[in-house]
Amino acid sequence: MMKFLITCLVLLFSISSFAQETFAEKLGYPKGARVLILHVDDAGMSWDSNQGAIHAIEKGVATSVSVMMPCAWVPDFVHYLNDHVNTDAGLHLTLTSEWKAYRWAPLTGKPASPGLVDREGAFWPSVQEVVAHANADEVEAELRAQIERAKTMGFTPTHMDSHMGTLFASPEFLQRYIQLGIEYKIPVMFPGGHNSMIGKQNGLTPELAKQFMQTGQMIWNGGLPVLDDLHNLSYDWIYPNDKNITDAALQKLATAKYIETLKQVQPGLTMVIMHCTQPSEVFQYITDSGTKRKGDLLAMQDPALKKFLTDEKFILTTWREVMERRQKVK
Repeated sequence: MMKFLITCLVLLFSISSFAQETFAEKLGYPKGARVLILHVDDAGMSWDSNQGAIHAIEKGVATSVSVMMPCAWVPDFVHYLNDHVNTDAGLHLTLTSEWKAYRWAPLTGKPASPGLVDREGAFWPSVQEVVAHANADEVEAELRAQIERAKTMGFTPTHMDSHMGTLFASPEFLQRYIQLGIEYKIPVMFPGGHNSMIGKQNGLTPELAKQFMQTGQMIWNGGLPVLDDLHNLSYDWIYPNDKNITDAALQKLATAKYIETLKQVQPGLTMVIMHCTQPSEVFQYITDSGTKRKGDLLAMQDPALKKFLTDEKFILTTWREVMERRQKVK
């Protein structure tokens, strides 16, 4: 009953917020427009992740991607970016290393950031462990190192977001993340608008939703664009446990899930998070999430999804474009 009441309060808060101007409108998009950033996480994590991101953008409708700078396959993806300079690519700021057999460590190293390192010398596997062991100074130093590595490689990120949401798990971490975005003039992923989808998904109370809006306004005042909402659903979708499922069948299932949930998107600027991957025979030894990640990729390449987006008059955009729009707003 309590969960139901909280959900009702969130819905009432969200409905009342729609009367306000969305951040998409502030950026110059038409009133009532549903503007999407179709965003691929985890580039640089593996060869499979790189191929999935590339195919989702080149052969599909995905519009943006972010890179995990501490990971082994970063050079491969940055080489791609150097040859495809118009790709909308940001930083998937990374403070966790969640897989058992394939891991990565802080760029700052253990002596500088002992609280970020577990007994294997890698990042902690979970968000909770990072919050329990690391302090905000260590986190900021590592985030700066990841930004600077990108710059050293000639990669200018269009935005920043947070792997596994670690930077949202601590007020101090979140503050440093936002401050760095404003300092470097790099947009940060933050849902500071009506949050109709992310609110229902996470059971935001009206008070917490209000705090999100206040933080969003602070980011806007700092000269950066702000999201109205997040669609962060696909990693929790369940597919049949069938190793022999065909690509056609998986594509049909994944596309149907995207269409069903995208119908719920409200006016404003919404970032849709996914993990498009082209799994090789090795990927199963990294994670058992290959099927859902491949489902994301197949959906992005499905003509049926492209037709749906067109028919429903969604506007597709990038972080680069929304930052350019923000710079024109006084």
